[in-house]
Amino acid sequence: MTISIQPRTRAQESRAAIERIYVIMRHLFIRGYYKPDGVSGSALKQALLALQPEIYGSIADPEKVELNGLAYVIDRLPRGIEMCRFVKLVAAEGYGDSGFEKILPAKRRRNCYRIDDETMLVEVTRGRSEIYDILTHLTFMYVEADKICEHALEEDQPTQEWVKLAEIVTKQMNGDRAQYSQVETQEVRERAFSYASTLLGRTYAETVQAYERFQEEGSSNNGFFHIIYWLGRLAMEENQNQGDRQISFSPALRERIGHHIHGEKWAGEVKEFLLANHLWERPLHIISANLHSILNTLFAFPALKPKMGPRTIEEIARELSLPENQDLNQEVWEFAHRHGMHYLPDRAGTNIQVQLFDTAFLPIDWLSPEIQIDREYVENEKPVLLVMDYAFGEQAFEIFDELLKPYKTGTEANNLNLGSISVMGKAGTLVGEKGDLMIPTAHLFEGTADNYPFENDLQPEDFADTGLPVYKGALITVLGTSLQNADILRYFKESSWNAIGLEMEGAHMQKAIQAAAKIRRSIDENLTLRYAYYASDNPLVSGSTLASGSLGQLGVKPTYAITLKFLNKIFHPEGRSDR
Repeated sequence: MTISIQPRTRAQESRAAIERIYVIMRHLFIRGYYKPDGVSGSALKQALLALQPEIYGSIADPEKVELNGLAYVIDRLPRGIEMCRFVKLVAAEGYGDSGFEKILPAKRRRNCYRIDDETMLVEVTRGRSEIYDILTHLTFMYVEADKICEHALEEDQPTQEWVKLAEIVTKQMNGDRAQYSQVETQEVRERAFSYASTLLGRTYAETVQAYERFQEEGSSNNGFFHIIYWLGRLAMEENQNQGDRQISFSPALRERIGHHIHGEKWAGEVKEFLLANHLWERPLHIISANLHSILNTLFAFPALKPKMGPRTIEEIARELSLPENQDLNQEVWEFAHRHGMHYLPDRAGTNIQVQLFDTAFLPIDWLSPEIQIDREYVENEKPVLLVMDYAFGEQAFEIFDELLKPYKTGTEANNLNLGSISVMGKAGTLVGEKGDLMIPTAHLFEGTADNYPFENDLQPEDFADTGLPVYKGALITVLGTSLQNADILRYFKESSWNAIGLEMEGAHMQKAIQAAAKIRRSIDENLTLRYAYYASDNPLVSGSTLASGSLGQLGVKPTYAITLKFLNKIFHPEGRSDR
């Protein structure tokens, strides 16, 4: 009997590539270092090229440098990393108290330090997901650097375009590796566009467009031409055996990773504050969201009504999102402090700040009429809102696992008086468009047999009055948004999983919540859970991936629609009369 072996589908090949990437990265972490052009580094590059993640666009095209993907990566890595031959990932080892400049990437909360001309340290405090995120971005950056090198050399000699661009860039620098200042004249800039377009394998128009994209975060990077030059230069030097690039991991990082050191300290400080301020016995409602939407929804209307008049919460939020209105944001912040808001900065290294709202001080009569409050319930119960900034990937398990544990004081173990957990997140949609809403029924953990179905207190009909498209179904919790391609995502969408989107934290949160409810018994097994996501991108649609740019004002409406629904559910429990 002949057994017919079916060839693997593209989705199966992609899943195998993801597995290889993670096995390689775990091996490199245990080993302690690697060279991007060494055997291990090359294996990582080949696995990423086989996967062809959507967010990295034309990474597999040997001729074209992927410009949108490069802009996305540079926004998430520290300024000047393109100039550094050595990148070292470290734990929180005291560099914050040193004299080194702390460099914060534009789109990632991580502390970085430029130690010398050739060395960049990146502080990792949010677990393995952060390590995988950084290594994937660096690998992509080195792949694109190698393309620039290929275009810049002809028979091992620099091309005319490379020499001319190098002249323009180095004239703008004070010292060999100084920070770049912008090209001064339009004439010189246009010549630079022409040289760069050849080195990038892109059209003149595409190069100009990329330059403008990099200019949007100009204070957080060294400039488009400078980045292209240094990526190409270091790749050329390695190609000509003038110095290898290397990525390493400090012994402290390798020792501490996975041990909840930062999460335990963070949760302890939050619980200590609740106890010290006599808030422990009150009903507590945890909200995982940004640090502006709850604040603005509660306090922007009463704080700014004398200036702005009786506007809707969404209209006020749009005004507050404009850079020129920082003074208005400060007024809202100060008003909130006078009416029960407490701010807990992160001192544990988690990069997660906390706001606590004591509703005993809430000016109920002044709030927006859009907020539905059962006055009797709020005045009698005085619920407390704990708003925590977003966790990152696997860090969500650490944070929630530590927060939901009993808090030991002496010989006593005290459980939180927890009323609900509400989670607002950004997710990639597989069924809609940017700005649409997704109501999950389960979180499916990619690459494992783990799945976490749950009862969601939110339903699509809750958002019927918003005018926003709403989808209900399972969400995939992925190992990294930069490691997804269309074949895998279509499989999750079109198979019996019927997935509607992807994100990075849901399964980790549910794992911690279910452990606290069913194993530790530190929270109610029937605790009210609310999950709602808005679509930040659609990785199945060309030009709509995360690399295409931020949501901007498009994200205001879904953010505040979800926020308002959270608050109305908390302040007006079912079965009670209207305000």
